[in-house]
Amino acid sequence: MSCSNLTMWVSSKTSLSDSTALSFRSSITPVQLPSNNSTTANPSRPSSVTPIHCGLRELRDRIVTVKNTQKITEAMKLVAAAKVRRAQEAVVNARPFSESLVEVLYNINEQLQTDDIDVPLTKVRPVKKVGLVVVTGDRGLCGGFNNAIIKKAEARIAELKGLGLDYTIISVGKKGNSYFIRRPYIPVDRFLDGTSLPTAKEAQAIADDVFSLFISEEVDKVELLYTKFVSLVKAEPVIHTLLPLSPKGEICDINGNCVDAAEDEFFRLTTKEGKLTVERDIMRTKTTEFSAILQFEQDPVQILDALLPLYLNSQILRSLQESLASELAARMTAMSNATDNANELKKSLSIVYNRERQAKITGEILEIVAGANALT
Repeated sequence: MSCSNLTMWVSSKTSLSDSTALSFRSSITPVQLPSNNSTTANPSRPSSVTPIHCGLRELRDRIVTVKNTQKITEAMKLVAAAKVRRAQEAVVNARPFSESLVEVLYNINEQLQTDDIDVPLTKVRPVKKVGLVVVTGDRGLCGGFNNAIIKKAEARIAELKGLGLDYTIISVGKKGNSYFIRRPYIPVDRFLDGTSLPTAKEAQAIADDVFSLFISEEVDKVELLYTKFVSLVKAEPVIHTLLPLSPKGEICDINGNCVDAAEDEFFRLTTKEGKLTVERDIMRTKTTEFSAILQFEQDPVQILDALLPLYLNSQILRSLQESLASELAARMTAMSNATDNANELKKSLSIVYNRERQAKITGEILEIVAGANALT
């Protein structure tokens, strides 16, 4: 067995984020190759390095390979760091508009609660079927980012099955698409690929599908599952109730059981004054109420009908932007950990290489001395 097939050394150093770091240590198990010249390690001396036994040429090739891999991971970390800044700015800039729009919709909707007006997107009906919009990434090498949101979707599907409700999936992102394609028993209404830069056009395609499903009463509730961007080192998968738009009251199934998730971001603003915050609101943020004497130039129903499609588009676009920012932050962290691990692996291989080279030189010197002594 050549040293090129040697399993990489695993360091005992803890990663910055064990659950999200994509590194050498998370995917490779250390093994020791058999060798005729292997020596027994001292059991009383703890060591974090697995002994490596192979030729000098193989060790040199391995060191070169690790150096090249380190250059790649370092470059990917820098690219992700450059992109995540723009993605973070997009998230921060989009949140104030989205929050202001939601406040206007809440107040108009609350004023219309007492009127006998039929607004389809605000109609709360008994839930028989739920639509889940699952937003994942298009690429890997970002630690546990995609796995976390998929597990969130699986947990929500299990909850809905426990309530005896039907469901359908709208998958956004290549990683989620490949996951659901391999599981034909999960009903999927539509597969959509994401882009490197979310746009309103992409969000509109998702909003159109959600709108048609809800208006046709194929689904009675639509939930948005995405990864909320908190900071460069923290992101959390959340569930956000997209439809129906109702600022108060619970949404229940046909048997009267509440179907809102425990972690539901149901009509809850996630920032303060448009700035990123680590704190998480427990209850819905109180919105500014309109004056009772306020008169609308147009009929409130017309205003609501015009704003609701814009609301859907803005909420979906914001979720895509936050998911992208979370993905880039996770990739930056994962590549940083991989770069650090490659540096440690390079050091350990260099130590082994120097020891082997020194042992070989020492053995040659001893042979020369022994041969000289035999001649005298």
